[in-house]
Amino acid sequence: MQDTYNTELEKSKRDNISEKSLFSKIRRVLFSAGKGLIEKVLLLYYVFKDSDTPQNVKLAIVGGLSYFILPFDAIPDFFTGLGLSDDLSIIMAVFVLATKNIKPEHRKLAKEKLNELFGN
Repeated sequence: MQDTYNTELEKSKRDNISEKSLFSKIRRVLFSAGKGLIEKVLLLYYVFKDSDTPQNVKLAIVGGLSYFILPFDAIPDFFTGLGLSDDLSIIMAVFVLATKNIKPEHRKLAKEKLNELFGN
């Protein structure tokens, strides 16, 4: 019973972070957000996808990335200079929580994707 519950929980969480919606948002805010924020978002995404990441950390990442993706937030993203500040605050809080779970392969994947996105 517990294995079925965990499997369903994992499937549900994977479905909540749609790769398509995440990368769509990243592309929309790429240059206004800057490399620092986008790198943290990517790292959290790759930590989330790792089966070794504890459930409580995955839950926090789902919340943080969902806040980043959703168009409704405390400060709308279209306000130049301020629009992503609330997203940055949330992402940084979750990043601190997830730091112990970041592996070298997560950093490598994030760096590769960052270079692809910024054309380096």
